Amino acid sequence: MAPKKPLCLPVLLLPLLTLLPQADTRSFVVDRENDRFLLDGAPFRYVSGSLHYFRVPRVLWADRLFKMRMSGLNTVQFYVPWNYHEPEPGVYNFNGSRDLFAFLNEASIANLLVILRPGPYICAEWDMGGLPAWLLQKPDIHLRTSDPDFLAAVDSWFKVLLPKLYPWLYHNGGNIISIQVENEYGSYRACDFSYMRHLAGLFRALLGDRILLFTTDGPEGLKCGSLQGLYTTVDFGPADNMTKIFALLRKYEPRGPLVNSEYYTGWLDYWGQSHSTRSVLAVTTGLENMLKLGASVNMYMFHGGTNFGFWNGADEKGRFLPITTSYDYDAPISEAGDPTPKLFALRNVISEFQEIPLGPLPPPSPKMMFGPLTLHLDGDLLAFLDFLCPQGPIRSILPMSFEAVKQDRGFVLYRTHLTSTVSEPTQFWVPNNRVHDRAYVMVDGVFQGVLERNMKHQLFLMGKVGAKVDILLENMGRLSFGSNSSDFKGLLEPPILGQTVLTQWLMFPLKVDKLVKWWFPLQLMKRSRHQVPSGPTFYSTTFQILGEGGDTFLFLPGWTKGQVWINGFNLGRYWTKRGPQETLYVPRPLLFYRGALNKITVLELENVPPRPQIQFLDRPILNSTLHKTYVYSLLADTQSAFEPMELSGH
Repeated sequence: MAPKKPLCLPVLLLPLLTLLPQADTRSFVVDRENDRFLLDGAPFRYVSGSLHYFRVPRVLWADRLFKMRMSGLNTVQFYVPWNYHEPEPGVYNFNGSRDLFAFLNEASIANLLVILRPGPYICAEWDMGGLPAWLLQKPDIHLRTSDPDFLAAVDSWFKVLLPKLYPWLYHNGGNIISIQVENEYGSYRACDFSYMRHLAGLFRALLGDRILLFTTDGPEGLKCGSLQGLYTTVDFGPADNMTKIFALLRKYEPRGPLVNSEYYTGWLDYWGQSHSTRSVLAVTTGLENMLKLGASVNMYMFHGGTNFGFWNGADEKGRFLPITTSYDYDAPISEAGDPTPKLFALRNVISEFQEIPLGPLPPPSPKMMFGPLTLHLDGDLLAFLDFLCPQGPIRSILPMSFEAVKQDRGFVLYRTHLTSTVSEPTQFWVPNNRVHDRAYVMVDGVFQGVLERNMKHQLFLMGKVGAKVDILLENMGRLSFGSNSSDFKGLLEPPILGQTVLTQWLMFPLKVDKLVKWWFPLQLMKRSRHQVPSGPTFYSTTFQILGEGGDTFLFLPGWTKGQVWINGFNLGRYWTKRGPQETLYVPRPLLFYRGALNKITVLELENVPPRPQIQFLDRPILNSTLHKTYVYSLLADTQSAFEPMELSGH
């Protein structure tokens, strides 16, 4: 039985509903006899594009959605990342940039229908595929299975989320025409049909029988990802054999419209690999061929956006591959929201099959060049430890994981002391590749070097008895695809110095965002520091922009790796020495103009250039892989030339 309809709809939706047909006349169904969808009883085919509200500042949602509609799309598809909305068990956040109901309203204003993908797992190259890291506080939990602990958390979340979505279903007067259950489950090793049946039953119980529920899988995942009672769709890109894949789909869904739920317009980028692109001709030809068959298509991505903060995910394809801050994706709308030649070519194809809105697309947004600016040393990270971890450290004989100390993202500082003098350079290492993910090692405050997951870094330490050993551990993003095992972070085994296992640890979970946002504006007194700083160090400066300015791209030439904040907003990670991304997108709304004061803060984790300068450019640099130190993989006995990754499996 369908749940009772809530007494009141979201306020933003009410004006819209007066313009729409009455709810009881609205329907979106599969016409199996004629292999098509019906919208309000009329034949319908969606031409859709993916856009993620969590990768775009809220103030820019309307702009991106309007451009999608003007491109000829009639639908927008997006995920809901569980970890973005439930930061800790039972605590929910749907405010500000997390207000997905405001996003639904903006889609309605843009005259776009919605295909919703609430997970619970979403992949999306997002941290842990959208699953909350606090699930791993139960170390033995089996994710994405019928494990009772996992199902209890999923049920609790969906009993909050899905009733909020119920008024937005199309037959209730909203714009959501279909909802995906799980995501590419056939690519997961578990193949737990009991889990999928549980989810399908939960969705039906909370959303009723009238909403179209579906699954999406790559061709190799249809066997374990499809489920009777859920409409089966497939995903593939322009390089794949459309005829062969749609024929395979027909074995699972013999009648009804053909649907490609993720038609890849580009691809993601990994740190240390080349920037991914897909040609305009290949993408447009593939779309045209599918539309000729009468298929419904969603283009993934139509606008990629940005992995701000610490939200990027990672893959594991033979080695750990963290995903870049930019999620430009070589999509038809660029990371900065500008129409590309690919967009205009796709618009021409779409116009051959259905009407597109009249009028031109908006021009590219104004861009700004500025600088160079010289940054000033605030002090090394250790000098701010009392502010970064005001509650003090956690003590343990052996080092504890991020999950055990309840630190989801960012950094944890591990500290111990030498119990004997080490007078000769002695190898420092962590067994079994259990540095997750990157360790910055200091002895008595002096930076010694780096250990990294899957990498053969050699590090040798010396020190007197009682010397302080600090290891700043960076979580570079949890696995979002690949093996999809529980990706615990931190020092997962105790480090070894020579033959001595180091014990008696202090763990400091660091609140870096809070320090930058609340403490640094108070102009803290500068702490004592080395004349030539190295290792994790804060730099900052203030600057003014005269006039109206525009979008811009932050360039950090000569810097190594770190994190950047502008006016307290965490822009994301830079890794100039590894590439391919060399600039960080700075949306205009993050900056103050007309002479107001802006502040930029940089946490450099390794080494700064001789002149610690930055620049703002009027175009991005996304395709410059400068150094290939990453080829020293633990999986290879000898150094080998880098081999490009296959662009398959999403």
